[in-house]
Amino acid sequence: MKKNIPAVSLHEKDTGSSEVQIAILTNKIEMLSKHIKQFKKDKHSSVGLLKAVNKRKKLLEYLKNNKIESYKNILTKLNLRK
Repeated sequence: MKKNIPAVSLHEKDTGSSEVQIAILTNKIEMLSKHIKQFKKDKHSSVGLLKAVNKRKKLLEYLKNNKIESYKNILTKLNLRK
């Protein structure tokens, strides 16, 4: 589950940087997407999925405006489309 985090972390104990938060949210989104495909009527999980997607979108927008190199790096390492 935590496969993406070491690839984008700035140092060993990094948990708060935008890059790591995006990786954590990406893992959560993948997990919730699989869950919702199996349990289509689980509305609470779909709300959680929407919140995670929106939070990741805001963090990506922050990186795009402030750290463009880090933004490009994240998109390639996590295979995100933009």
